Amino acid sequence: MREIGFQLDIAPLAHGSVLVSFGETRVICAAMLEAGVPSWMKAQGVPGGWLTAEYSMLPYSTLQRKPRDINRGKLDGRSSEIQRLVGRSLRAVVDLGGLGARTLWIDCDVLRADGGTRTASITGAVVAAEMAFRRFVAAKKLPKSPLRQLAAAVSAGVWEGVCCLDLNYHEDKDAAVDFNYAMTEDLRLIEVQGTGEEATFSEEEMAEMLRLGKKGIAEIVAAQKEALERFDPTANLEMLTRLA
Repeated sequence: MREIGFQLDIAPLAHGSVLVSFGETRVICAAMLEAGVPSWMKAQGVPGGWLTAEYSMLPYSTLQRKPRDINRGKLDGRSSEIQRLVGRSLRAVVDLGGLGARTLWIDCDVLRADGGTRTASITGAVVAAEMAFRRFVAAKKLPKSPLRQLAAAVSAGVWEGVCCLDLNYHEDKDAAVDFNYAMTEDLRLIEVQGTGEEATFSEEEMAEMLRLGKKGIAEIVAAQKEALERFDPTANLEMLTRLA
C-alpha cells in the first residue's frame, strides 16, 4: 500500500469533506444532504432518500491539461463510469430509508492523478458521508447514522510478472492485469472490475490479487476509523444551523 492520508473538513461549507491521498493521488470528497428526492422516487412512491455521486478530474490533475467536461458539452465515458461506481459502492452500505426524504450528494474532485483515483474517491466518499451523517445526528436531524458499515476500495494488478497492490500511474499503465475491488469493512465484495490488458491471467493470480485486495481494504478501513475518531461533529456550530 502507498501511504494513505485523510485531511478532514477540507471544504468548510460541505456537511462532510475530506482530502484523501493514496500516495501522490489526491481527491477532495465532499458530502451534502439536501431536502427532497428525485422525481422518479416520488412518481413511483419509493420511500426514504437517495444517494448520488459526481466525479471529475480537475484540468491540472494530470501532466497534460485535461479539458473540463463542460467545454465538450458532455461528461466523458470514464468519468461517468467512475461516478456510477462511487454511487453504487455507497448505496451498498448506506440505509437510504434512514436518510428521510433527502438526497445525499457526493462530489469527488481529483486534484492530482497518480493511479487509483476511483478507489481513492470511494474511500474518501465514505468518510465524507459519515462525517455529514454524524453532524446531522449531533444537530438532532437524524436519530442515528444511516451508514451500516464502512466501505473502501483498492486496486491490484500484475506488473512485471508480480501481483501488486495499490498501483500508481506508471505501474497501472504498464500492468498486464488490472483489478479494482470495492468492499465492506467485513471484507464482503461490493464490486469487482478486472481485465487483462492485452494479456491473460491464471486463476492463481486472480486469487492472489483478491488476497492482496482484502489485505489492502483492511488497512484502509483502519485508517478510515482513525480519521473518524479525530472528527468532532459539533466543532463547526455554524454548520449545524444550515443542515437540511
